[in-house]
Amino acid sequence: MIEPSAPARSRRGTAVVTGASSGIGMAYARQLAARGYDLLLVARREERLRALAEELQRDWRIRAEPLVADLARDADVDRLIARLGELDRVAVLVNNAGFGTSGSFASTEPARTLAMIDVHVVASTRLCQAVLPGMIARRRGAIVNVASVAAFVAAPGNVTYSATKAYLVTLSEGLHLELQGSGVRVQALCPGFTRTEFHDTPEFAGHDLSRIPAALWMSADDVVAASLRALRRDEAICVPGRANQVIVALARTGLPQLMARRLAPLRRRLRR
Repeated sequence: MIEPSAPARSRRGTAVVTGASSGIGMAYARQLAARGYDLLLVARREERLRALAEELQRDWRIRAEPLVADLARDADVDRLIARLGELDRVAVLVNNAGFGTSGSFASTEPARTLAMIDVHVVASTRLCQAVLPGMIARRRGAIVNVASVAAFVAAPGNVTYSATKAYLVTLSEGLHLELQGSGVRVQALCPGFTRTEFHDTPEFAGHDLSRIPAALWMSADDVVAASLRALRRDEAICVPGRANQVIVALARTGLPQLMARRLAPLRRRLRR
């Protein structure tokens, strides 16, 4: 905890945000702090976490605790779950930690693929199970699993990412139904292209993001604001942005998959 002179604990409880050191996670941290929640900030980059915790305590007079963890490691997830058990009241859980890869499934390093499954699927599932009993007992709480528009589109070069995000959508939809009447809300947030550091990794060094139309991009702040509005309405799926909503609506008709299958022979001929 950042000391000294930490304020009294918030009556709203604690919001836990993974992947909080940048992008969508940082936007959640700031917007939840502005709403009066204490924060448990989880990410791998200690310096950034501490700077964010200090900022939030200074600006909003809430408690903000940095917890450095790599959620691809079982021991770090264990340590985080132990800390959750020590907190007085977890009011919100945002499972935002994640990363992307680029390249075919067959050529991707197996350890990288398994790490993605561990972070997106295993850690998110374990954290949901860790906080739900307390939320159900208090008849109050919220969970946001940050998925993606990619959850609805099976894309070559993005196979594991799409698969893990589809899991989060299905998990969230199922929990949303299972918890009806409990006072606990569950949402899958499915953003599209968002201005964050997500693509600032070696895997995406060869990608020309300038070719993506400006209309498809959103800011992290706008994405999170849309998520929190949808959470108040108890919506199980939040797809922020009109363009993304059109993409998801089309994807759910099955038309893109049909076209991809029809065009596959042509793509194979063009490669020869």
